[in-house]
Amino acid sequence: MASAFIGGMGLVSWQSRAYAATITKTYYITNGLLTMADNSSLYFRGFSESASSVNVPGKPLIVQQGDTVNISIVNTLGTSHSFVIDGIVDSGTIAGGAQKTISFTAGTPGTYMFYDKLNAPYNRVTGLHGSLAIMPSGISNQLYKGSPTFVQQYFWVFNDIDPAWNNAVRVGSTPSSAFKPRYFTVNGLSSRPPGALGHGNPAFDAMSAPDTSLVGKVGSRTLVRVLNAGLCSHSLHIHGNHMEWLTKNGQIRPAVWKKDVIFLNNNMGKLDMIYPFETPPDAYPASNTGCYPMHLHDEMSQTAAGGSYMFGAMTDVYFI
Repeated sequence: MASAFIGGMGLVSWQSRAYAATITKTYYITNGLLTMADNSSLYFRGFSESASSVNVPGKPLIVQQGDTVNISIVNTLGTSHSFVIDGIVDSGTIAGGAQKTISFTAGTPGTYMFYDKLNAPYNRVTGLHGSLAIMPSGISNQLYKGSPTFVQQYFWVFNDIDPAWNNAVRVGSTPSSAFKPRYFTVNGLSSRPPGALGHGNPAFDAMSAPDTSLVGKVGSRTLVRVLNAGLCSHSLHIHGNHMEWLTKNGQIRPAVWKKDVIFLNNNMGKLDMIYPFETPPDAYPASNTGCYPMHLHDEMSQTAAGGSYMFGAMTDVYFI
């Protein structure tokens, strides 16, 4: 087995350029064991940073409109896989032990998922997915030209995990049981409440991971790029501020609504939204510092291992 490793995911630093560049990236298709919220180990596959690690999700890639993007995919496994970004590039089948380089010109700005479309949806939900952002040419603070502005951006990639499916894929079988998710993650992590093993450890606790929990002060307007690799639909609820809802499933909304709950479709649904980091209007006493939760309104997703509450897909928002 490859050693288990959860890489940095979300907070992205970006400087716009007045020119198009050539971006080169390598992902290794690997497998290995990752630790779940109940401290059990479970098999995953991932688009990883090295041949000796397993990253779920794959580390995000951010490019600028007009860039030439060259991505090398090294399949270290004995099974065939692929690398697809819908509407942009499709590697075709990459045989076990083979390597392929794909190239494309970054086009329409937005948020995209890369994933393995073979043996659908099993390869994707057992870990072979990640995220891509295309920034508008020459712009560092807008999702698309004319959008509301932001000063920092994150990715949230959600997934739902059925151990029976992961174990079937591990032995080369097609899962034969109905999907019954037992774990729910954001950026590959679940929350670890106070008193739980791993609480406060950014390698395990989604409420403490610096690339997942939102951190800012009043005025730190934050773009959150949300992707759903899993089979469950979710409803995101972030406390403290309403969110400015910009896109749904890749389509720019005709009006930017302020919402406290936003629905996220399953099977590669996606959203783009801005958390404005305004003075929380309902805080008493009034304060510009504090901590607020992000949780999902589908209650099963807030649990793990058959009912352990607060071990699911949630994180925190920190006003500093």
